[in-house]
Amino acid sequence: MTHPAALSNTTAFISGGCGAIASECAHLLAEDGATVLLMDLRADALEATKVKLRTSVPNAKVETFAGDALCARDVEHAIQSAFAIQNRLDIVVSTVGGGHIRPLLLHDVDSFRAEMDLNLISAFLAIRYGAPKMAAGGSIVLLSSTAAKKAPPWMSAYSVGKASVDALMRSAAEELAEAKIRVNAVRPGLTRSEMTASTFSHARTLKATLDQIPLGRAGEPVDIANAIRYLAGSESAWVTGQSFAVDGGTELRKSPNFGGAVAHIYGQDVFEAVKRGKLP
Repeated sequence: MTHPAALSNTTAFISGGCGAIASECAHLLAEDGATVLLMDLRADALEATKVKLRTSVPNAKVETFAGDALCARDVEHAIQSAFAIQNRLDIVVSTVGGGHIRPLLLHDVDSFRAEMDLNLISAFLAIRYGAPKMAAGGSIVLLSSTAAKKAPPWMSAYSVGKASVDALMRSAAEELAEAKIRVNAVRPGLTRSEMTASTFSHARTLKATLDQIPLGRAGEPVDIANAIRYLAGSESAWVTGQSFAVDGGTELRKSPNFGGAVAHIYGQDVFEAVKRGKLP
């Protein structure tokens, strides 16, 4: 926590608002005085998240919008709704994303494109419709991943998607600089959330990942939210075009090999075939 009034009179838009990182980020922003609009597909979950935030942060100003972060019309309307609260938009946080352990040769065009869209297009739409509504000095924060740098085996679509998010961030930071809108990204390492539940439930995969984290533990949502909060506020007023690893030191070491998970999910015969560059 910085100061209860640090973000007073600001408005923040957060996509993927029911996710663990997004809701923790909303908590920190609201705690420092921001009005927050959460966007997510799940209306019931949005309502529960809003109630929880209003309970945990006295006088929190939290609104919601049920919509699809991959639908341009939904994103446009959600951002218009956020702007309309106080006739301003200061902070945009795009947290929608995710991926699967899936060998490249087991992807088809549709499955590969789906992961690219989930990670890249959701970020693009947040920038595309957020920036024109933003005040000078506004901040856009995208959620990337250590996979953007390390490219762990058997997660090609996710790695490419997140590397594209970093490239988009740099391009947007350059193009929006004259408008005094900053654009940055955070690269989480393995962080506990709904999206990573399968990793935490598979002992071999979890061990392979934790073995490559120098600080010896997985991240918690607040670890990532603290970095987003820094990039969202005036504390980072001279920071743009940057992607920060918040990963317990993960990028100091090699990528975990999820081969055991591939064999578990798809079968040993399939795993042996794709290792030889063959279609199973």
